[in-house]
Amino acid sequence: MGSFSSKIGVLLAAAGSAVGLGSIWKFPYVVGENGGGAFIILYVVCSLIFGLPLVINEFMIGKLSGKSAYGAYRTLSGNSHWQWLSWVTFVTVTLLTSFYFVVTGWCFYYMVEAAMNTFAGMDAEGLTDFFEAFEHNVPTMIGYAIVAIVLTAAVLWFEVNKGIERLSKILMPLLFIMLIVMAVHMVFLDGGTAGLRFLFEPDFSKLTPKVILGAVGLSFFTLSIGLGILITYGGYMPKEQGETMDYKEEEVVTTSIQMIALVILVSLLAGMIVFPAVFAYGFSPAEGPQLTFVTLPAVFHNMFCPTLTSVSFFALMCVAAITSTISLMEVMVAFVKEVSEDTKRPLNRHQSVMVVAVIQFVTNSLCILSMTGAVKEFTVMGQDFFEAANNLTTDYLIPLCAMATSLFTGWFVPKARYQGSGVMPFIHLMILRWVVPIAILIIFLEARI
Repeated sequence: MGSFSSKIGVLLAAAGSAVGLGSIWKFPYVVGENGGGAFIILYVVCSLIFGLPLVINEFMIGKLSGKSAYGAYRTLSGNSHWQWLSWVTFVTVTLLTSFYFVVTGWCFYYMVEAAMNTFAGMDAEGLTDFFEAFEHNVPTMIGYAIVAIVLTAAVLWFEVNKGIERLSKILMPLLFIMLIVMAVHMVFLDGGTAGLRFLFEPDFSKLTPKVILGAVGLSFFTLSIGLGILITYGGYMPKEQGETMDYKEEEVVTTSIQMIALVILVSLLAGMIVFPAVFAYGFSPAEGPQLTFVTLPAVFHNMFCPTLTSVSFFALMCVAAITSTISLMEVMVAFVKEVSEDTKRPLNRHQSVMVVAVIQFVTNSLCILSMTGAVKEFTVMGQDFFEAANNLTTDYLIPLCAMATSLFTGWFVPKARYQGSGVMPFIHLMILRWVVPIAILIIFLEARI
């Protein structure tokens, strides 16, 4: 296992995993599909009530064990019975990245096309046709997904403090500055206040059990809960001289609060970019996953310096996407490396990165072939692989992994691990044992009725 060299490196890397496409691509379109302001309030509440204890918990699991998700459960429980959860986490991340790299490829493609001024003169219908044509261009889709995979693998080729940490310290401040500049610009559009009202004025009549499940899933998705990322990064946290398996509670709690605050802030800034623009030019906020790619180029075309604005926005999307793919792929690299060591056929970091890159190429190709119709019979529950992977991970696997991790820490980790360390205050323990599991179970049951 590698390690971060500083606490700010941990925070920026963890925040980067969370505020990538989850906050800038998925957050706006999910908010748009679920009615705006009331959903956002629910999202923030879920992030604080459920998200904060679980983020602290996952950081703690990694820090205590010094392992990735694969080794952490066995190390803390003292047996291999919980090893299944690490495999479920690995499958969840693999499914997630199978469409995440596809969307990252979209970002790079649109940045290139914006720089070439391709969108000039296109109306909403023309942009829809352009996106649909791109979606069915298998070689181009696979080519840009490979670019994203290679760029991510190149960062992971280096040790943690030289790759992930160093790049996070550059990309995260850049991302934040770009978001603020673009949000200020969009808010002052004529008619943009309608977008702000949609974003911040709640209509609680739109809340249903399924919408509540969506808010829980989105909060877990944007906070990287249930994916093994925070466990892995917790294992990379710098150790102080003479430090044992115990950790300073204040350090983990502070990092968790700061990370959640950054994620919520970035998500809201993304909404302040998208919705004022969408409402100012009469588009529908419920466009779905294509919201960013279909509506915004038309909006940018009607703005001052359209090419610069369009290129800047999609460059922002690329930066956000790469910060996420780095974290997701690192979970897989750490997992493969630890599994290889456990089976007495150890792989070094470079070999593990190459194995994961091949897995990514296969799963992303399957995703693209399915969604483009090139392999029509390859569907899951009546959906193409892209839609199925998106819905399955967000609505089911991520909340289930979060619930299982909560139960694991609350009930099955030996209490001796925490005696005298102040790691598990009573309220936190009760939340992990009862509140989170029961709440997720109730939401699942209500959403299915």
